[in-house]
Amino acid sequence: MANKKAEEIITALQVKAALKAQVQNVAAICFDELYHTLELITGEYNNALQGNVKVELMRPSKSVYQINADEDTLIISLQTGVFQFDRDHEAWQTQYIQENPARSYIAIVNIYNFLSDSFKYDRQEDPGYLVARVFINAEGAFFVEGKRQRGMGHKDFGKKKLDSTNWRKIIEIALEYCIAFDMLVPPYENVMVTDLLHMNLEIQTSKTKMGKRLGFQFKSDDVRDN
Repeated sequence: MANKKAEEIITALQVKAALKAQVQNVAAICFDELYHTLELITGEYNNALQGNVKVELMRPSKSVYQINADEDTLIISLQTGVFQFDRDHEAWQTQYIQENPARSYIAIVNIYNFLSDSFKYDRQEDPGYLVARVFINAEGAFFVEGKRQRGMGHKDFGKKKLDSTNWRKIIEIALEYCIAFDMLVPPYENVMVTDLLHMNLEIQTSKTKMGKRLGFQFKSDDVRDN
């Protein structure tokens, strides 16, 4: 070997590559487990709904699942790459990561809510809303950031494994939130003027940009509890 510094660099590369590969492998296994869980959930729901409303499960790609539930669509995607929490993230305060900083390397699964009509009418500019994201490390430990995802936050990192039971909790909380997350009437000032181009586009293709919170901020308190 040329010198000690080269040895240190090579060793660091090997260790980091092995760690990231393990994170990706575990995340892929967890993501496959999610699909089987989604099959069970959608099957149960459709049996109970008896055709009045259909919950449809699709797999547009290996790393993306899609659930269509009436007016709502959930896009669940496994991001490529391995991430580490920034130094200000609350996860660093947990004993779990402090004991072994390698546990801070994670894969991310994002859950976005779109209007089903956005796909039906191919409205490419319609916004989707991040309702949850799941962090998974090389040990299969996880925690969730998202709307109403209580009891699975960073303080519980390292206490649970991401199995079918926990996936079901995450997905059903997300579905429940999205069903309650209705479109609001946009502020009058935002729609009081249009132009002929947009009106013709609406007449011909139903492609007027739509979203549940157009003209509003997407905040943590934006759904009323009935």
